[in-house]
Amino acid sequence: MPALPSVDSALGAIGNTPCVQLTRIVPPGCARVFLKLESLNPTGSYKDRMALSVVEEAERRNELRRGMTVVEATGGSTGSSFAFVCALKGYNFRVVSSDAFAVEKLNTMTAFGAQLDVVPSANGKITPQLIPAMRERARQISSQGSDYYYADQFSNPDVLPGYATLGREVLEQIPSRIDAFCGAIGGAGMVMGVARTLKEKWPACHVAVLEPASAPTLTKGYGGEHSVEGIGIGFPPPLLNKLWYDEARAIEEGEGRVMCRRLAKEEGLLVGTSSGLNVVAALQLAKELGPGKTVVTVGCDTGLKYVRGNLYTES
Repeated sequence: MPALPSVDSALGAIGNTPCVQLTRIVPPGCARVFLKLESLNPTGSYKDRMALSVVEEAERRNELRRGMTVVEATGGSTGSSFAFVCALKGYNFRVVSSDAFAVEKLNTMTAFGAQLDVVPSANGKITPQLIPAMRERARQISSQGSDYYYADQFSNPDVLPGYATLGREVLEQIPSRIDAFCGAIGGAGMVMGVARTLKEKWPACHVAVLEPASAPTLTKGYGGEHSVEGIGIGFPPPLLNKLWYDEARAIEEGEGRVMCRRLAKEEGLLVGTSSGLNVVAALQLAKELGPGKTVVTVGCDTGLKYVRGNLYTES
């Protein structure tokens, strides 16, 4: 494998992540399954792509200028990515998060210099009310003056160019036909950015968007409580475009957590719970499509963010 070229700053280390074929957990008689390892981005998740895209698009329009403060509401990975990008770009960053999310993520944001506002969760879980409350707090902060820029990942189309780079990398890494792609949705930017890119090359590629079964906003029309960080936000994300996906699937959180432990022990891959859901759905699609087909999904972030909890210690 050729060595990657040196880069001028850590921002140049975003992207160009490997795509790994899963071989041990895929049963016989199934399609091939590939996992894009986004945990190898600088902060350990694909959100680095989005944060850089949002900041640079705002800079291009002169909406974001030196001395300003970027504001965002996030469960953690997005906050870590914005804190990282803002640190290198010279912006202040104020983040609204919650104690429902992994303390490792909160600590990472502050390590990069972010100012953290915490919205408490009544029961320690992600409820239908939590994300809207965090977003409202972020809106209040950003309305304090012209020196604030609200990134608003859930409604900002500037996230899409960042995630389109992920899709283009997949097309280069798997030049043969891609028959299906699936991904869990929070703000929907990743799934939409990748899906549109894949469908432009392979129009018949079947795209499934995923959500926790206990919070079936898309599949059943109502929200619910869950513990899968980064997805299941409690409302249909504004960036979700019906032109770019074929179905919504609800995946049991427990199955995703079991899959995380299997991926670690059988494939040597340490990923978070949303990635576990992605692989559960990818295996479902692989069984449905059968041999000779190809399914792609994404390892959203590194499991190192969750080792303090019980994700890898449950039996």
